[in-house]
Amino acid sequence: MKKYVIGIDYGSDSARAVVVDAADGHTLATSVCYYPRWVKGLYCNPARNQYRQHPQDYIDALVSIVRGALSQCPEDVAESVVGIAFDTTGSTPCFTDKNGTPLAMLPEFAENPNAMFVLWKDHTAINEAAEINAACKKSDVDYSKYEGGIYSSEWFWAKALHVLRADATVAKAAYSIVEHCEWLPALLTGVKSSDAIVRSRCAQGHKAMWHTDWEGLPPEKFLCGLDPLLAGLRDRLFKDTETAENPVGKLTAQWAERLGLTTNVVVAGGAFDCHFGAVGANVGPRTLVRIIGTSTCDIMVSPYEEMKGKLIGGICGQVDGSVIPGMIGLEAGQSSFGDVYAWFKRLIEEPACAVIRNSSKIADDIKDVLCKELSDKLLVQLTADAEKVNTEDSSVLASDYFNGRRTPDADQSLTATITGLNLGSSAGMVFRALVEATAYGSRAIVERFLREGVKIDTIIGIGGIALKSPFVMQTMSDVLGMPIKVCRTDQACALGAAMFAATAAGLYAKVEDAQEKMNSGFAIEYHPIAANVERYNALYKNYKELTKVQ
Repeated sequence: MKKYVIGIDYGSDSARAVVVDAADGHTLATSVCYYPRWVKGLYCNPARNQYRQHPQDYIDALVSIVRGALSQCPEDVAESVVGIAFDTTGSTPCFTDKNGTPLAMLPEFAENPNAMFVLWKDHTAINEAAEINAACKKSDVDYSKYEGGIYSSEWFWAKALHVLRADATVAKAAYSIVEHCEWLPALLTGVKSSDAIVRSRCAQGHKAMWHTDWEGLPPEKFLCGLDPLLAGLRDRLFKDTETAENPVGKLTAQWAERLGLTTNVVVAGGAFDCHFGAVGANVGPRTLVRIIGTSTCDIMVSPYEEMKGKLIGGICGQVDGSVIPGMIGLEAGQSSFGDVYAWFKRLIEEPACAVIRNSSKIADDIKDVLCKELSDKLLVQLTADAEKVNTEDSSVLASDYFNGRRTPDADQSLTATITGLNLGSSAGMVFRALVEATAYGSRAIVERFLREGVKIDTIIGIGGIALKSPFVMQTMSDVLGMPIKVCRTDQACALGAAMFAATAAGLYAKVEDAQEKMNSGFAIEYHPIAANVERYNALYKNYKELTKVQ
């Protein structure tokens, strides 16, 4: 009898589920749901870099995508699903009560953004991150040393401290903190105590300074030295973490009914989307997987012997088992990538649509049609215009720090720059400069890995941009001077989750075995064009001077 697994990928804007044949990775069905409250812009304040998500959005999306995917399958598939696994964005933490319930699920906190999950891209904790970095450098032990030596405002402790300082009511009610990728498995397996939540090696190792060298999280003395508001929190959190191939439990009867599954379904441990995505893309040693979306995440794995004695500076952590158990997982990334293109599109689209909607010359029933067509085709047109630009004819140069810098050397206070503009600069020139900037940021990451002694033989791209934008991918290949393979599936993160679900359910002895049988292969490979490589080598020096990146 065939056995199936479900991989669930929670992104920044939406969640998707894939139903996969565990024997060969064939995807039977995919379902996507945008978070209903998030779509309305609720609980967010972009001007303050505040991005919060309500846990009810996650629940609503979960029911929608699992039932939606199963509805596309033959009737007997649901009864043959044996495993389910989740990946989420991160660090995306939330304060909980003693039962492990996110505070926003309680009536008194239902509309309080500080009681919700703090999305990875929330940068309200820049000051707290600076304090953590200063404390780490003064401490006898640098607790950030396995995090690349620089702590980010995107991460666990900075966000927790910021919320505690900002909201006394949340601080009073908070018992513990949970990452999004930890809460979902706990929810579906009926965990009723914060102490019983299985903690993610991936999440806590990369974002919370968890390490066996100091027996878990940083010690109480260090945390209280940051602020007495953190007193006692370490003891109420956890000591141990688990890698994601280990089962957390099975679906409760309630959740099996809600999702249309059985109570025989094994729930795997949770991890971050990009780490599962790298597994879904068949990551192995000396392979860099670039998960390219609103931001990027760059994932590698390295055998213990190749990492012995190495501390990779300026990345987002090196964690034993965070990607593939039995190897060191390495993470880097850019805080904005697709978001850069979306910003420029919005810059043009919003006033243009306002003119259309306010026009007395256009029939009302045509206005929405025109605005939708503008929205759908604007990036296509900008790409076509950018492709026509000769780099030697344009002086426009941009940086990619529209949401700060994640790697190398995290600094979320940085802002983007566009230089070299003149009266002859066109929208196509600016858009090309933005695409080149994201490629230059990619090169800075690759150069940091290489400089720190991490070898890269293969680069793999996954995600919508990798599959849908030849212009962006060819530019990146030219700037890097390296070939880039693009994963065939557009749901590599969800497929990676499915691989972990299959392993947790006992269908494979280890994750690598699931990778071998379930991977999707590659759709295309981009090769650098020699003339472009030479030109971009010169232009990259200008980018480095502009950004002062090392």
